[in-house]
Amino acid sequence: MTIQNFHHQDIIASERMVLRPVRLSDTGLFAMYTGDPRVAEATSSIPHPLPPGATEAYVARTMAPDAVERAWVMDGTGIGLPEVMGVISLKQIDRDQAEIGYWVAPAFWNTGYASEAVHALMAANPLQNKAIFAQVFQDNPGSARVLTNCGFAYLGDAESFSVARNARVPTWTYLRKMV
Repeated sequence: MTIQNFHHQDIIASERMVLRPVRLSDTGLFAMYTGDPRVAEATSSIPHPLPPGATEAYVARTMAPDAVERAWVMDGTGIGLPEVMGVISLKQIDRDQAEIGYWVAPAFWNTGYASEAVHALMAANPLQNKAIFAQVFQDNPGSARVLTNCGFAYLGDAESFSVARNARVPTWTYLRKMV
């Protein structure tokens, strides 16, 4: 794994991709992928349908130097894949604690890219967190497997509001203590 700093955010290399900061040029692919109801409904924060300007606002928010949420693009151009295969982020929630979130474009589901991205981000621990939390909807066991495969421990059941579903959805909550 290689780590480089780019505009105060690390570039993290894994075997098949780089996790790099968001760029303005990512907006079109973000809109295309997150406009898919399967992607939006697997997250708590992506609306469906996407309202005008939502993707541009997300890109601007994540590119801000003082962003609370740091996002990295899963970029596969090094092995001939698209420059955007998904996004992984860390949102600082308390001193030394963050919440991880990620989505992967449907064309790359069940290929190990989400697990690879989570492994790489946890190994780099770019925000120097002592604990990372995660939530996944209970109807998304694939994301739960990604977390457990990456060393996250199940904490319990909860629920979270899904903007795309306009409903509260049962979740599983996970924790990974960083060493």
